[in-house]
Amino acid sequence: MTDTPRTRPTRPAAASQLGGIRETKTPQVRPRTEGWTQQKDAEGRPLLQFASPKRGKPPVHLADLTPAERIEKVKELGLPGFRAKQLATHYFTHYTSDAAQMTDLPAGIRDDLVAGMLPPLLTEVRRLETDRGDTIKFLWRLHDGALVESVLMRYPGRITLCVSSQAGCGMNCPFCATGQAGLTRNMSTAEIVDQIVRANRLIAEGGLGGKKADDHSMERVSNIVFMGMGEPLANYKRVMDAVRIMVAKQPEGLGMSARGITVSTVGLVPAIKKLAEENIPVTFALSLHAPDDHLRDELIPVNSRWKVDEALDAAYNYYEKTGRRVSIEYALIKDMNDHAWRADLLAEKLNQRGRGWVHVNPIPLNPTPESVWTSSEKDVQDEFVRRLNDAGIPTTLRDTRGKEIDGACGQLVATTEDEAAAASLA
Repeated sequence: MTDTPRTRPTRPAAASQLGGIRETKTPQVRPRTEGWTQQKDAEGRPLLQFASPKRGKPPVHLADLTPAERIEKVKELGLPGFRAKQLATHYFTHYTSDAAQMTDLPAGIRDDLVAGMLPPLLTEVRRLETDRGDTIKFLWRLHDGALVESVLMRYPGRITLCVSSQAGCGMNCPFCATGQAGLTRNMSTAEIVDQIVRANRLIAEGGLGGKKADDHSMERVSNIVFMGMGEPLANYKRVMDAVRIMVAKQPEGLGMSARGITVSTVGLVPAIKKLAEENIPVTFALSLHAPDDHLRDELIPVNSRWKVDEALDAAYNYYEKTGRRVSIEYALIKDMNDHAWRADLLAEKLNQRGRGWVHVNPIPLNPTPESVWTSSEKDVQDEFVRRLNDAGIPTTLRDTRGKEIDGACGQLVATTEDEAAAASLA
Protein backbone atom coordinates (compact mmCIF):
# COMPACT_ATOMS: atom_id res chain seq x y z
CA MET A 1 0.00 0.00 0.00
CA THR A 2 1.38 3.41 -0.94
CA ASP A 3 0.55 6.89 0.22
CA THR A 4 -1.31 9.05 -2.27
CA PRO A 5 0.11 12.58 -2.18
CA ARG A 6 -2.46 15.32 -1.77
CA THR A 7 -1.54 18.78 -2.90
CA ARG A 8 -2.70 21.85 -1.00
CA PRO A 9 -2.42 25.34 -2.52
CA THR A 10 -0.51 27.72 -0.27
CA ARG A 11 -0.26 31.40 0.50
CA PRO A 12 2.83 33.49 1.33
CA ALA A 13 4.65 32.21 4.40
CA ALA A 14 3.67 34.77 7.02
CA ALA A 15 2.96 33.62 10.54
CA SER A 16 -0.30 35.56 10.59
CA GLN A 17 -1.55 33.60 7.58
CA LEU A 18 -1.10 30.12 9.04
CA GLY A 19 -4.79 29.40 9.20
CA GLY A 20 -5.14 29.65 5.43
CA ILE A 21 -4.30 27.26 2.63
CA ARG A 22 -1.02 27.55 0.73
CA GLU A 23 0.00 26.94 -2.86
CA THR A 24 2.96 24.64 -3.42
CA LYS A 25 4.63 22.95 -6.35
CA THR A 26 5.61 19.96 -4.21
CA PRO A 27 3.14 17.42 -2.83
CA GLN A 28 1.79 17.67 0.70
CA VAL A 29 1.68 14.20 2.21
CA ARG A 30 -0.45 13.91 5.32
CA PRO A 31 0.79 11.96 8.36
CA ARG A 32 -0.73 8.51 8.74
CA THR A 33 0.22 5.14 10.16
CA GLU A 34 1.12 2.06 8.19
CA GLY A 35 1.39 -1.45 9.59
CA TRP A 36 0.10 -0.53 13.05
CA THR A 37 -3.01 1.06 14.55
CA GLN A 38 -2.54 4.32 16.40
CA GLN A 39 -4.17 4.29 19.82
CA LYS A 40 -7.07 6.76 20.07
CA ASP A 41 -9.05 8.18 22.96
CA ALA A 42 -12.85 8.06 23.30
CA GLU A 43 -13.19 11.13 21.06
CA GLY A 44 -11.07 9.64 18.29
CA ARG A 45 -7.94 11.72 18.96
CA PRO A 46 -4.46 10.17 19.29
CA LEU A 47 -4.12 8.88 22.84
CA LEU A 48 -1.63 10.67 25.07
CA GLN A 49 -0.29 8.83 28.13
CA PHE A 50 1.22 11.15 30.72
CA ALA A 51 0.84 8.90 33.77
CA SER A 52 2.95 5.77 34.12
CA PRO A 53 0.95 2.51 34.22
CA LYS A 54 0.98 0.78 37.60
CA ARG A 55 3.66 -1.89 37.72
CA GLY A 56 5.94 -3.34 40.35
CA LYS A 57 8.68 -0.90 41.34
CA PRO A 58 12.33 -1.81 40.79
CA PRO A 59 14.42 -2.45 43.91
CA VAL A 60 15.77 0.65 45.65
CA HIS A 61 19.32 1.31 44.51
CA LEU A 62 22.14 3.54 45.72
CA ALA A 63 21.48 5.85 42.76
CA ASP A 64 17.87 6.37 43.86
CA LEU A 65 19.07 7.93 47.13
CA THR A 66 20.65 11.21 48.17
CA PRO A 67 24.04 10.97 49.92
CA ALA A 68 22.31 11.39 53.30
CA GLU A 69 19.75 8.70 52.44
CA ARG A 70 22.55 6.33 51.40
CA ILE A 71 24.13 6.66 54.83
CA GLU A 72 20.82 5.96 56.56
CA LYS A 73 20.18 2.94 54.34
CA VAL A 74 23.61 1.49 55.17
CA LYS A 75 22.93 2.04 58.87
CA GLU A 76 19.62 0.20 58.49
CA LEU A 77 21.68 -2.73 57.23
CA GLY A 78 23.56 -2.61 60.54
CA LEU A 79 26.77 -1.10 59.17
CA PRO A 80 28.62 2.18 59.79
CA GLY A 81 27.57 5.09 57.56
CA PHE A 82 30.99 5.57 55.96
CA ARG A 83 30.44 2.37 53.99
CA ALA A 84 27.98 4.33 51.83
CA LYS A 85 30.77 6.52 50.45
CA GLN A 86 32.90 3.46 49.75
CA LEU A 87 30.07 1.93 47.74
CA ALA A 88 29.45 5.20 45.90
CA THR A 89 33.13 5.38 45.00
CA HIS A 90 33.04 1.92 43.47
CA TYR A 91 29.83 2.59 41.56
CA PHE A 92 30.28 6.19 40.39
CA THR A 93 34.08 6.21 39.99
CA HIS A 94 35.05 2.63 39.14
CA TYR A 95 31.70 1.84 37.48
CA THR A 96 31.27 -1.53 39.14
CA SER A 97 28.62 -3.36 41.14
CA ASP A 98 30.80 -6.45 41.48
CA ALA A 99 31.36 -7.20 45.16
CA ALA A 100 34.50 -9.20 44.36
CA GLN A 101 36.22 -6.01 43.16
CA MET A 102 35.45 -4.08 46.37
CA THR A 103 38.44 -5.30 48.34
CA ASP A 104 38.35 -2.32 50.73
CA LEU A 105 35.12 -3.75 52.20
CA PRO A 106 35.36 -6.51 54.79
CA ALA A 107 34.86 -9.87 53.12
CA GLY A 108 32.22 -10.89 55.65
CA ILE A 109 29.83 -8.03 54.77
CA ARG A 110 30.73 -7.40 51.16
CA ASP A 111 28.13 -9.55 49.42
CA ASP A 112 25.22 -8.54 51.68
CA LEU A 113 26.08 -4.84 51.47
CA VAL A 114 26.27 -4.89 47.68
CA ALA A 115 23.05 -6.91 47.41
CA GLY A 116 21.25 -4.39 49.62
CA MET A 117 22.61 -1.22 48.04
CA LEU A 118 23.48 -2.14 44.43
CA PRO A 119 20.79 -4.60 43.30
CA PRO A 120 20.95 -5.51 39.58
CA LEU A 121 18.76 -3.24 37.46
CA LEU A 122 19.68 -3.82 33.81
CA THR A 123 20.24 -7.21 32.25
CA GLU A 124 21.93 -7.01 28.87
CA VAL A 125 19.89 -8.91 26.29
CA ARG A 126 21.69 -7.95 23.11
CA ARG A 127 24.50 -5.71 21.89
CA LEU A 128 24.75 -4.55 18.27
CA GLU A 129 27.67 -2.65 16.76
CA THR A 130 28.23 -0.60 13.62
CA ASP A 131 30.47 2.21 12.31
CA ARG A 132 33.63 0.11 12.95
CA GLY A 133 32.54 -0.55 16.51
CA ASP A 134 32.25 3.08 17.58
CA THR A 135 28.44 2.92 17.73
CA ILE A 136 26.89 0.32 20.02
CA LYS A 137 23.20 -0.27 20.73
CA PHE A 138 22.29 -2.03 23.96
CA LEU A 139 19.01 -3.81 24.60
CA TRP A 140 18.32 -4.03 28.35
CA ARG A 141 15.72 -6.04 30.25
CA LEU A 142 14.44 -4.39 33.42
CA HIS A 143 13.41 -6.26 36.58
CA ASP A 144 9.80 -6.66 35.41
CA GLY A 145 10.64 -7.76 31.89
CA ALA A 146 10.22 -4.32 30.30
CA LEU A 147 12.74 -3.65 27.52
CA VAL A 148 14.66 -0.44 26.84
CA GLU A 149 17.56 0.54 24.62
CA SER A 150 20.48 2.93 24.79
CA VAL A 151 23.05 3.87 22.14
CA LEU A 152 26.73 4.64 22.76
CA MET A 153 28.59 6.68 20.14
CA ARG A 154 32.21 7.79 19.82
CA TYR A 155 32.79 11.08 18.02
CA PRO A 156 36.04 13.04 17.62
CA GLY A 157 36.69 14.57 21.04
CA ARG A 158 33.62 13.19 22.82
CA ILE A 159 31.66 10.07 23.70
CA THR A 160 27.87 10.39 23.68
CA LEU A 161 25.27 8.11 25.22
CA CYS A 162 21.65 8.29 24.11
CA VAL A 163 19.65 7.18 27.16
CA SER A 164 16.08 6.03 27.66
CA SER A 165 13.86 7.54 30.36
CA GLN A 166 10.76 5.40 29.86
CA ALA A 167 9.99 1.89 28.64
CA GLY A 168 8.00 2.77 25.54
CA CYS A 169 6.47 6.22 25.10
CA GLY A 170 3.02 7.71 25.56
CA MET A 171 3.32 10.61 23.10
CA ASN A 172 2.03 8.49 20.17
CA CYS A 173 3.92 10.27 17.36
CA PRO A 174 3.14 8.28 14.20
CA PHE A 175 6.63 8.51 12.67
CA CYS A 176 8.48 7.21 15.76
CA ALA A 177 8.87 3.46 16.33
CA THR A 178 9.09 3.87 20.10
CA GLY A 179 5.63 5.35 20.38
CA GLN A 180 3.90 2.62 18.41
CA ALA A 181 3.58 0.29 21.41
CA GLY A 182 2.56 3.00 23.90
CA LEU A 183 3.97 3.56 27.38
CA THR A 184 4.95 0.53 29.47
CA ARG A 185 6.22 2.50 32.48
CA ASN A 186 8.53 5.23 33.72
CA MET A 187 12.11 4.23 34.46
CA SER A 188 13.50 4.82 37.93
CA THR A 189 16.30 7.28 38.61
CA ALA A 190 18.76 4.45 39.12
CA GLU A 191 17.68 2.65 35.94
CA ILE A 192 18.46 5.84 34.00
CA VAL A 193 21.82 6.33 35.72
CA ASP A 194 22.80 2.68 35.39
CA GLN A 195 22.79 3.00 31.60
CA ILE A 196 25.67 5.47 31.96
CA VAL A 197 27.56 3.42 34.53
CA ARG A 198 27.33 0.32 32.36
CA ALA A 199 28.51 2.28 29.31
CA ASN A 200 31.44 3.73 31.27
CA ARG A 201 32.45 0.26 32.36
CA LEU A 202 32.45 -0.98 28.76
CA ILE A 203 34.54 2.02 27.65
CA ALA A 204 37.09 1.50 30.43
CA GLU A 205 37.46 -2.12 29.35
CA GLY A 206 38.19 -1.03 25.76
CA GLY A 207 34.86 -2.19 24.37
CA LEU A 208 34.08 0.94 22.32
CA GLY A 209 35.86 1.06 18.97
CA GLY A 210 37.16 4.00 17.00
CA LYS A 211 40.26 4.81 19.07
CA LYS A 212 43.59 3.02 18.98
CA ALA A 213 44.89 2.96 22.53
CA ASP A 214 45.94 0.35 25.03
CA ASP A 215 44.57 2.18 28.06
CA HIS A 216 40.94 3.33 28.02
CA SER A 217 40.62 3.55 31.80
CA MET A 218 40.42 7.35 31.82
CA GLU A 219 37.81 7.52 29.08
CA ARG A 220 34.12 7.84 29.91
CA VAL A 221 30.83 9.17 28.56
CA SER A 222 31.14 12.94 28.18
CA ASN A 223 27.75 13.77 26.67
CA ILE A 224 24.24 12.55 27.47
CA VAL A 225 21.23 12.99 25.21
CA PHE A 226 17.79 12.10 26.56
CA MET A 227 16.67 11.01 23.10
CA GLY A 228 16.25 7.29 23.65
CA MET A 229 12.95 5.66 24.50
CA GLY A 230 10.36 7.86 26.17
CA GLU A 231 9.38 11.49 26.69
CA PRO A 232 11.83 12.70 29.37
CA LEU A 233 9.64 15.49 30.71
CA ALA A 234 6.74 13.07 31.25
CA ASN A 235 9.02 11.35 33.80
CA TYR A 236 10.17 14.69 35.15
CA LYS A 237 11.18 13.96 38.76
CA ARG A 238 13.19 10.83 38.03
CA VAL A 239 14.90 12.40 35.04
CA MET A 240 15.91 15.47 37.03
CA ASP A 241 17.08 13.33 39.96
CA ALA A 242 19.21 11.40 37.46
CA VAL A 243 20.61 14.66 36.06
CA ARG A 244 21.54 15.79 39.59
CA ILE A 245 23.47 12.55 40.07
CA MET A 246 25.18 12.99 36.71
CA VAL A 247 26.48 16.45 37.66
CA ALA A 248 27.27 15.74 41.33
CA LYS A 249 31.00 15.51 42.02
CA GLN A 250 32.49 12.06 42.30
CA PRO A 251 32.06 9.97 44.37
CA GLU A 252 28.59 11.32 45.19
CA GLY A 253 27.72 11.26 41.50
CA LEU A 254 29.27 10.93 38.06
CA GLY A 255 31.01 14.32 37.96
CA MET A 256 29.72 15.28 34.51
CA SER A 257 29.24 18.77 33.09
CA ALA A 258 25.61 19.91 32.89
CA ARG A 259 26.46 21.55 29.56
CA GLY A 260 27.11 18.12 28.12
CA ILE A 261 23.62 16.89 29.01
CA THR A 262 20.73 17.44 26.59
CA VAL A 263 17.14 17.07 27.78
CA SER A 264 14.62 16.87 24.95
CA THR A 265 10.84 17.06 24.75
CA VAL A 266 8.09 17.08 22.15
CA GLY A 267 6.63 20.12 23.87
CA LEU A 268 5.28 19.60 27.40
CA VAL A 269 5.09 23.32 28.09
CA PRO A 270 4.50 23.32 31.89
CA ALA A 271 7.47 20.98 32.34
CA ILE A 272 9.67 23.16 30.10
CA LYS A 273 8.89 26.14 32.32
CA LYS A 274 9.72 24.07 35.39
CA LEU A 275 13.02 22.96 33.84
CA ALA A 276 13.98 26.61 33.36
CA GLU A 277 13.76 27.13 37.13
CA GLU A 278 16.00 24.18 38.08
CA ASN A 279 19.24 26.18 37.97
CA ILE A 280 21.00 23.31 36.21
CA PRO A 281 22.38 24.57 32.87
CA VAL A 282 21.57 21.53 30.73
CA THR A 283 21.07 21.94 27.01
CA PHE A 284 17.38 22.02 26.18
CA ALA A 285 16.08 20.55 22.91
CA LEU A 286 12.58 20.97 21.52
CA SER A 287 11.51 18.31 19.03
CA LEU A 288 9.39 20.56 16.81
CA HIS A 289 9.20 18.83 13.40
CA ALA A 290 6.70 21.35 11.99
CA PRO A 291 6.35 25.13 12.40
CA ASP A 292 2.59 25.21 11.68
CA ASP A 293 -0.16 23.83 13.92
CA HIS A 294 -2.08 22.47 10.94
CA LEU A 295 0.59 19.81 10.33
CA ARG A 296 2.03 19.51 13.85
CA ASP A 297 -1.38 18.59 15.29
CA GLU A 298 -1.18 15.41 13.22
CA LEU A 299 2.57 14.82 13.42
CA ILE A 300 3.04 15.47 17.16
CA PRO A 301 -0.21 14.66 19.01
CA VAL A 302 0.79 16.65 22.12
CA ASN A 303 0.38 19.74 19.93
CA SER A 304 -3.34 19.37 20.61
CA ARG A 305 -2.52 20.47 24.19
CA TRP A 306 0.22 23.04 23.61
CA LYS A 307 0.54 24.70 20.22
CA VAL A 308 3.69 25.60 18.29
CA ASP A 309 3.86 29.18 19.57
CA GLU A 310 3.33 28.06 23.18
CA ALA A 311 6.17 25.55 22.88
CA LEU A 312 8.47 28.13 21.25
CA ASP A 313 7.61 30.70 23.91
CA ALA A 314 8.52 28.19 26.62
CA ALA A 315 11.76 27.37 24.80
CA TYR A 316 12.66 31.05 24.56
CA ASN A 317 11.85 31.45 28.25
CA TYR A 318 14.37 28.66 28.94
CA TYR A 319 17.00 30.66 27.08
CA GLU A 320 16.14 33.85 28.96
CA LYS A 321 16.28 32.13 32.35
CA THR A 322 19.46 30.13 31.78
CA GLY A 323 21.39 31.91 29.03
CA ARG A 324 21.71 28.50 27.34
CA ARG A 325 21.05 28.37 23.61
CA VAL A 326 18.09 26.13 22.74
CA SER A 327 18.22 23.36 20.12
CA ILE A 328 15.30 22.80 17.75
CA GLU A 329 15.14 19.21 16.49
CA TYR A 330 13.45 18.78 13.11
CA ALA A 331 13.11 15.39 11.37
CA LEU A 332 12.98 16.04 7.62
CA ILE A 333 10.25 13.87 6.08
CA LYS A 334 9.84 13.75 2.33
CA ASP A 335 6.95 15.88 1.02
CA MET A 336 5.50 16.20 4.52
CA ASN A 337 7.38 18.85 6.49
CA ASP A 338 10.38 19.65 4.29
CA HIS A 339 8.82 22.36 2.10
CA ALA A 340 10.85 25.50 1.56
CA TRP A 341 8.03 27.67 2.87
CA ARG A 342 8.14 25.75 6.15
CA ALA A 343 11.82 26.58 6.50
CA ASP A 344 10.92 30.24 5.94
CA LEU A 345 8.08 30.06 8.45
CA LEU A 346 10.29 28.38 11.04
CA ALA A 347 12.94 31.07 10.61
CA GLU A 348 10.31 33.78 10.92
CA LYS A 349 8.88 32.35 14.12
CA LEU A 350 12.31 31.93 15.70
CA ASN A 351 13.48 35.42 14.69
CA GLN A 352 10.29 36.95 16.06
CA ARG A 353 11.54 35.96 19.50
CA GLY A 354 15.06 37.34 19.10
CA ARG A 355 18.46 36.53 17.66
CA GLY A 356 21.19 34.25 18.93
CA TRP A 357 18.96 32.17 21.21
CA VAL A 358 18.48 29.06 19.12
CA HIS A 359 20.17 26.50 16.90
CA VAL A 360 18.25 24.25 14.49
CA ASN A 361 19.22 20.60 13.99
CA PRO A 362 17.42 19.12 10.98
CA ILE A 363 17.92 15.37 10.69
CA PRO A 364 16.88 13.13 7.80
CA LEU A 365 14.08 10.85 8.98
CA ASN A 366 15.36 7.41 9.94
CA PRO A 367 13.35 4.50 8.52
CA THR A 368 11.24 2.43 10.89
CA PRO A 369 9.62 -0.98 10.35
CA GLU A 370 6.34 -0.93 8.37
CA SER A 371 6.61 2.81 7.65
CA VAL A 372 5.90 4.29 4.24
CA TRP A 373 7.58 7.54 5.23
CA THR A 374 11.10 8.34 4.14
CA SER A 375 13.73 11.04 4.47
CA SER A 376 13.87 14.11 2.27
CA GLU A 377 15.90 14.22 -0.93
CA LYS A 378 19.38 15.67 -0.47
CA ASP A 379 18.69 18.79 -2.54
CA VAL A 380 15.55 19.45 -0.48
CA GLN A 381 17.49 19.01 2.75
CA ASP A 382 20.16 21.40 1.52
CA GLU A 383 17.58 24.02 0.53
CA PHE A 384 15.84 23.76 3.90
CA VAL A 385 19.14 24.29 5.72
CA ARG A 386 20.20 27.10 3.37
CA ARG A 387 17.01 29.08 3.94
CA LEU A 388 17.36 28.90 7.71
CA ASN A 389 21.02 29.91 7.63
CA ASP A 390 20.28 32.75 5.22
CA ALA A 391 17.65 34.00 7.68
CA GLY A 392 20.31 34.20 10.38
CA ILE A 393 19.33 30.97 12.17
CA PRO A 394 22.40 28.78 12.85
CA THR A 395 21.47 25.42 11.34
CA THR A 396 23.41 22.18 11.07
CA LEU A 397 22.19 19.01 9.39
CA ARG A 398 22.65 16.39 12.10
CA ASP A 399 24.80 13.32 11.69
CA THR A 400 22.65 10.22 11.84
CA ARG A 401 24.39 7.28 13.45
CA GLY A 402 23.34 3.68 13.99
CA LYS A 403 20.76 3.31 11.23
CA GLU A 404 22.11 -0.11 10.29
CA ILE A 405 21.32 -1.43 13.78
CA ASP A 406 18.04 0.49 14.22
CA GLY A 407 19.83 2.66 16.75
CA ALA A 408 19.20 6.08 15.23
CA CYS A 409 16.68 8.69 16.40
CA GLY A 410 13.12 7.41 16.25
CA GLN A 411 14.15 3.80 15.67
CA LEU A 412 14.39 2.52 19.24
CA VAL A 413 11.69 -0.07 19.87
CA ALA A 414 11.45 -3.52 21.44
CA THR A 415 10.58 -6.05 18.74
CA THR A 416 9.03 -9.48 19.03
CA GLU A 417 12.52 -10.92 18.46
CA ASP A 418 13.86 -8.77 21.32
CA GLU A 419 11.10 -9.98 23.63
CA ALA A 420 11.88 -13.59 22.80
CA ALA A 421 15.58 -13.04 23.50
CA ALA A 422 14.76 -11.34 26.81
CA ALA A 423 12.43 -14.17 27.81
CA SER A 424 15.24 -16.67 27.29
CA LEU A 425 17.27 -14.86 29.97
CA ALA A 426 14.48 -14.72 32.53
